[in-house]
Amino acid sequence: MDFEIPSAQQAMLKEVRKFGENEIRPVASEYDREETFPHDIVEQSAQLGLLGAQFPVEYGGVDASPIERVLITEELFAHDPGIALAITSTDFGSEVLLEFGTEKQCETYLPPITDAETIMGAAISEPQAGSDVSSVATRAEKDGDEWVINGNKMWITNGTVGDYFVVLCKTDPDADSRHGGFSQIIVEADRDGFEADKITGKMGVRASDTAELVLDNVRVPEENLVGTRGEGFYQQMQFFDETRIIVASQGVGIARGAAERAKEYAQEREQFGQSISEFQAIQHKLAEMFTDIEAARHLTRRAAWAVENDHDDATKLASMAKEYSSRVAVETTQEAVQIYGGSGYVNDFDVERFYRDAKITQIYEGATEIQKNIIARELLS
Repeated sequence: MDFEIPSAQQAMLKEVRKFGENEIRPVASEYDREETFPHDIVEQSAQLGLLGAQFPVEYGGVDASPIERVLITEELFAHDPGIALAITSTDFGSEVLLEFGTEKQCETYLPPITDAETIMGAAISEPQAGSDVSSVATRAEKDGDEWVINGNKMWITNGTVGDYFVVLCKTDPDADSRHGGFSQIIVEADRDGFEADKITGKMGVRASDTAELVLDNVRVPEENLVGTRGEGFYQQMQFFDETRIIVASQGVGIARGAAERAKEYAQEREQFGQSISEFQAIQHKLAEMFTDIEAARHLTRRAAWAVENDHDDATKLASMAKEYSSRVAVETTQEAVQIYGGSGYVNDFDVERFYRDAKITQIYEGATEIQKNIIARELLS
């Protein structure tokens, strides 16, 4: 086993770290406080090749592997989770196009993302359909050479800033299977009948845009169908292994960012005539925090390797990494706030924001309880 990061990837991470320190950290609290999308920072990140990095070169990407994406994600999230999510989710839903889309669809929708000219989104969840994707009620009906779409989508990343969305719809309501009859259709945000209502007051990751979408008789051409009609649910399920290792790396980055700040603060903060880092209670907290982070990091990279190599254990490891790393993120940020004491309870310091940001990693891309179900299923099958 070789745990050394190749020199080319080390150089890449050095540039991402520099970008995070110079461009993200100084403004992170401002974007969180104002709940605004960091368009300017997203545009700057395009110059580093961070947008659509996994796209093939012909579509403007650098063909980044799952492992490389995990490395980049951890680094960005260690600087600020909200802005990092805004950057890394500009291509949200693109996996579906890369795998099932036509060449024309890929050529039309993917290259502009890498240049920060457009933003993409995936519209799956609904008010009554979260973890239970098969309960999606949004309907798409054929009318001549067009699809007519009606429904509501909830908690949609990039909802008010996205230019187009891959929308999961029920196209064949009489399908025999509970999971059949769904299709994925590209919907441009400038279509008549498309409305996005920004969701404010989120606990965390406030720089990332989230919205409710309303589709009222939205018409799109039949060529906007992605892949095979009726296979949308099964198409979507194929990408959870890869997206879950990305969330796992988010958790590692969040935990690392909070732990590094807590260590620095402990060395600077003095009580009873000495820095609090000299007290054994604080030393033990730091020891446990950094040990947990290292364990989560290795599990996440192991899962990324399994996904990249299409290993039989990929699904199990991806869910393990997602469940464990998100738990480490929540527990580590909590301990970081504890080390800061009263100072950690106000937004003068980053750990307060990291504490709020951490929780979402236990919810999206399959809640913790869903991950445990998957792990048990894989173990017992």
